[in-house]
Amino acid sequence: MSVLERLPQSTGADCATQAAPLRQRGQHEVFCGLTSIIWLHRKVQDAFFLIVGSRTCAHLMQSAAGVMIFAEPRFATAIIDERDLAGMADLNEELDRVVERLLARRPDIRMLVLVGSCPSEVIKLDLPRAAGRLNRLHAPETRVISYSGSGIETTFTQGEDNFLASLAAELPEAPAAAAQSLMVVGTLADVVEDQFRRLFEALGIGDVAFLPSRKGSELPAIGPNTRLLLAQPWLGAATKALESRGATLIEAPFPLGEQGTTDWLRAAADAFGVTGERFESVTRPGRERARAALAHHRDDLCGRSVFFFPDSQMEPALARFLHVEAGARILEVGTPYLHRTHMTADLSQLPSDIVLSEGQDVDLQIARCRAADPDLIVCGMGLGNPFEAEGRTTKWSIELVFAPIQGYEQAGDLAELFARPLRRRAALKVEI
Repeated sequence: MSVLERLPQSTGADCATQAAPLRQRGQHEVFCGLTSIIWLHRKVQDAFFLIVGSRTCAHLMQSAAGVMIFAEPRFATAIIDERDLAGMADLNEELDRVVERLLARRPDIRMLVLVGSCPSEVIKLDLPRAAGRLNRLHAPETRVISYSGSGIETTFTQGEDNFLASLAAELPEAPAAAAQSLMVVGTLADVVEDQFRRLFEALGIGDVAFLPSRKGSELPAIGPNTRLLLAQPWLGAATKALESRGATLIEAPFPLGEQGTTDWLRAAADAFGVTGERFESVTRPGRERARAALAHHRDDLCGRSVFFFPDSQMEPALARFLHVEAGARILEVGTPYLHRTHMTADLSQLPSDIVLSEGQDVDLQIARCRAADPDLIVCGMGLGNPFEAEGRTTKWSIELVFAPIQGYEQAGDLAELFARPLRRRAALKVEI
């Protein structure tokens, strides 16, 4: 087993409850869960993500992360060679050597995360057991945990879900007599986290933690008095793991746009007994700024038809934003997995005549898309270029995961991400 570390690349309409979704179980086109490391390693500043996998996984991460600039990359690939798979080497001993070398070189690592690129049956290594053994060797200086980012078992954003589910077991137990606290779950850009923290403080909700936190060595406590508020929609396993620790979920739409953010904050305010007058006074300035920012893009989006291919599980919430706040016409909302409990508030605001699809049979979905002939197609990069070659207008869905789009201050930026390709298409001129 060898280790390959990544180097810096360069310094309101009336709506109705939806019918049962169209479930598709054919060929699908999404990134694997390893790619979530790209935003996780930036968020948790004292963590290091060590992928245990093949050269193919190393090349994937190099290519996927190559579109971004890292001041200090904190992920690498421990490459499993043919010799390892053939049983000529003890993988546990090999992994121990890699970890010892890594920690000697990077003593600043406080959380080492082993990420499996394939199921244990494929890589011939029980990664959770290895992580437990390494944690006993290196804790408390360095906490060692593991999760699966396997493309066989996970899609794109499920990597973060698995990471947080694993991290949930590491959270300290809150005292039984602890006051009620709020835990916002799901990775947010630091600037967005700071904005939300200020809003919660102004509302009088002072004991607020964000998971994942910026420091893996500073994990928030959890217990029966912890209330969970999801910032991202792909956290099914993580939510279940946190609820098993006694926490209670606050059901809310996701904080996209002016209305989505207001309803998200109101759900937390109601759970913590914030008065309506205080809520109105705290949120009014942000709501007004968000409405003004959205107004600049509404003419570009109102009445436009949009078709969502499945990618990140954000699709229902994004469709709600476009339909309710920008006046767009939604034709189909495809999502890799549909968690009804988490999505109820967003789904209830979508019109009843849309197609809601879970999973993917890509050829059938492409045929439906062509037949619908939408003004804008939201899809992955692999489908974007072929659709553009057909003269269609597309938006890469991956950008909606990487960009900070939550909250009042980002409402205009979110609308612009959809409006920009439409304006670009309108500006194109063909000379004969």
